Formats: sequence, C-alpha cells, structure tokens
Amino acid sequence: MPEPVSPTPSAPSAVVDAGTPGAATPSGAAHRLRVTLLMAGSCLPILGAVLIAPVLPRMQDHFDGVAGAKALVPVALTIPALALALLAPFAGVIVDRLGRKRLLVVATVLYAVFGTAPLWLDSLGAIVASRALVGVVEAAIMTCCTTLIGDYYSGRVRDRYLALQTMCASVSATAFFILGGVVGSAGWRAPFWIYAVSLLIAPVMAAFLPKPQSGGEAASAGASQRPTPFPVRRLAGICGLTVFGAMVFYTVPVEMAYLMDDLGVESTGAIGAATAIASAATVTGTIAFTKFSGTPARRLPAVFALCAAGFVVMALAGNPTVLVAGAVLNCLGTGILLPSLLTLAMSKLNYADRGRGTGLWLAAFFGGQFVCPLVLLALEGLVDSLAAAVGVLGLTSAAAGGALLLFARRGAAAAGSAPQK
Repeated sequence: MPEPVSPTPSAPSAVVDAGTPGAATPSGAAHRLRVTLLMAGSCLPILGAVLIAPVLPRMQDHFDGVAGAKALVPVALTIPALALALLAPFAGVIVDRLGRKRLLVVATVLYAVFGTAPLWLDSLGAIVASRALVGVVEAAIMTCCTTLIGDYYSGRVRDRYLALQTMCASVSATAFFILGGVVGSAGWRAPFWIYAVSLLIAPVMAAFLPKPQSGGEAASAGASQRPTPFPVRRLAGICGLTVFGAMVFYTVPVEMAYLMDDLGVESTGAIGAATAIASAATVTGTIAFTKFSGTPARRLPAVFALCAAGFVVMALAGNPTVLVAGAVLNCLGTGILLPSLLTLAMSKLNYADRGRGTGLWLAAFFGGQFVCPLVLLALEGLVDSLAAAVGVLGLTSAAAGGALLLFARRGAAAAGSAPQK
C-alpha cells in the first residue's frame, strides 16, 4: 500500500508513492541530501563495528598488565554489536513513541560522545563500558534510519533504498577497516577521533530531514482505518529466518581468513584481496536485487540455494582459487538475501508499528551476526574442520531454501483452491 506523508513547507513530499509499476524515482537536491544523510547514518554502526579492529594488537599490548585483558580487548570490538542486538527492539518502541527524527539527532550526537570516550579513559573496563554505550546509540541510529526509509518511500523505490543501505554498509565496512589501519599507525587511540564525525552529521539531520507524519497513510487508503494489532506472528517468522540469514551473510567475512590459512595461505595481502573480492560480489548481488521484479518472498528459495552452492564449493575447495570462487558465489547470494529479508519485513509494517518492527528485525540480524562464529566453532568441534562446518551450513541453507519453496507452493495451492466470492 502506498504510504504518503504530508509534505513540510521546506521540503518536497516526505514520501514517494512508488507502489505501482513504473513509478518515477524522486529527484532534486533536497531528496539527494535526505538519502545521503540516511545512508551516512546507517554507516555509523558499521564504523563502530570495524574501525578499531586493526589496532586491537596495539591495544592488547597497552593493557597487557591488566587482568583479563586478553578477553576484554576483543570484547571492546564486539560488544557494540551485542548491545545493538539486545536493545534494538526497545529502541523501536521508543522510535514509535517519541518520533524518529528527534531520537536520530540525539543518538547521533551521543554517538560522538561515547565513541570518542576511549581517548581520555585509562581504565580498560571503562573503555569496554563506553563501547557498550556506543552499541546502545547505534541501536537507535540504525532503527531510526531504517524506519525513516520506510516512512519516506514506498513500493519499488523503498526497496531500492533499502538495498542501497545494504550496499553502503558492505562498502563502508571495507573502507573503515582500511581507514582504521591507516589512522591507527599514529597510536591505538587515534582511530577513536573518527567517531566525532557524527557531530557534523547531526545538525544537518536536524535541519534538513523532514518530519514524517502518519496522517497520509490513512488518506492513501481512501478512508480512516482503526489501529490494527502488531503483526507478531508474521514478523516472528521473518525474524527467525533473519537470524539464520545473518549467519549465512557473515560466514565469509568472519571465516575467510581462517579458511585461507587452512589451505596454506599466510600472506595478509592475499587474504585481504580474497576478502575484498568476496565483498565486491556482495555489492554486485545487492545491485542485482534492485533489478528484480516480484516480491522478495518468491526469490528467497533460489537465493538460499545460491548461498548453499557457494558454501559447498568452499567446503570442498582444495586450493585458494576454488575457495575464492565459492566465496564469490555465496556472496552474490547474500547480497540479494539481506535486502530481500529487510524489504519483506518492512512490507508487513504500517506507520504506527514500523519502529518496533524495524527494531525487532535489526535485533534478529545483529543477533545472528553475534552468534555466527560461535555456531561455526561448535560445528567445527563436531565435524573436525572449519571447511566441513561451512559445508554443514551450506546443506542447512539448501534445506531452508527447500522448506521456503514448499511453503510457498502450499500457500499458492491454498489460495488457488479458495472459493471465489
């Protein structure tokens, strides 16, 4: 259903009705600035996840005499993702009650405060606590940006920008990793200065992002509508699938270096090049998503099958070339998978529920990211090698695709046999 929002005096219509085929893509300087701000905001949680990864060894050396440093230093990298996964549903509730724009601006300012805190903190425990607070505001930022995309746009245009959000996240992860390494040459604290960039973004968001309003949605339906219950059952299935989809999505980025090492490749340059090639395949898959027609649900079985094929090739690879080929195949699929799951979730939500629904979806996705290495580690213990564990994940992906295909066919058969009124 198209979801127009009342325009503000200083901006064009806050939503584009693209629910029908052939709807035009919005244009204009105000629109381009709006999209740029939403994409920049969506990249901030990615910045938090990877920026300090290159300086962890130096950070480890600095806190070498601190009890528990071997565990706490890596936790400083991963705890924002865990906090985001745990708190995104609560951020979604706050988004629906307090408003998207206001929370986004406040969270973007706090991102700089908490993100730069390690510049003047000397306690490792305090640094880890500040990183957890970074995860809290990341939950608000990501939920608000994704919700606003759903508010401002609809139909194919909304799908296109949700896919763009995924693509920006994939590209920025590589860029921020390189940036963290370059800036980290000046010391392990230096990369934390980059978190202050959000202070440049927040005032522009406050000035130029239009405030979405819910009144237009009812108007677009042609009549007033009574509030409907939150779609718990429909969203629960999508979120459960998203947890598994996030594991599929993150397996190559997390485990590629270890798989290359098992094949005798020790050069960090070669490992970095292989990971970059796989990341490029993810971006290619995301671009391909924007060209598809039809609902995301219909393509999910084929997408899971493509991801499964890539995993199987990786599991059976006897040399690095075949391993990279399998990774590319898998990442082509994951580039389509993530925006498909996100657009499917957004299609089930109306304005009043979009914040909560988006928060739940983000919790599922980042929860899957967090458990991905743990699940693969457990599988490796059962099947004796990481490659075999990836193969098991591939077979599970194929089974998920088969189950989705069977479910879709049963739904179509049920719809076809329903009596016509």
